[in-house]
Amino acid sequence: MAAPADGARLERVRLTEEADRLVGTLTEVHGPVMFHQSGGCCDGSAPMCYPRGEFRVGASDVLLGTVADGVPFWMSSDQYTYWQHTHLTVDVVPGRGSGFSLEAPEGVRFLLRSRLFTDEEAERAAGEGPLPTGESAPE
Repeated sequence: MAAPADGARLERVRLTEEADRLVGTLTEVHGPVMFHQSGGCCDGSAPMCYPRGEFRVGASDVLLGTVADGVPFWMSSDQYTYWQHTHLTVDVVPGRGSGFSLEAPEGVRFLLRSRLFTDEEAERAAGEGPLPTGESAPE
């Protein structure tokens, strides 16, 4: 499967409508935001939403793409090793997430849903080369 003529990369992450609305609300309140998906126990496996510039992206973190009008979605390289063959959808569910993520006071939390790439998506991803990292991506 060839890349689109406009040079756009394969979409690896997107928001549900509800998550998109919540990101809009959080942006109105906090200014520009970003997502980071790390690994680990507890809420470390949930996508975290931070004010942009208040979370330091590591040199090896991977930029999966942008959602909601330019909101960057980063993932730790260790997590990316496991998720690199999947398309991720950020959803919102009732409940208490991490107190560090901006949605926590709203009584909801972000949640990742995943599916494996189709054969065509996997072929395209393989042909695109490496994704930007914290070391190579522009600020």
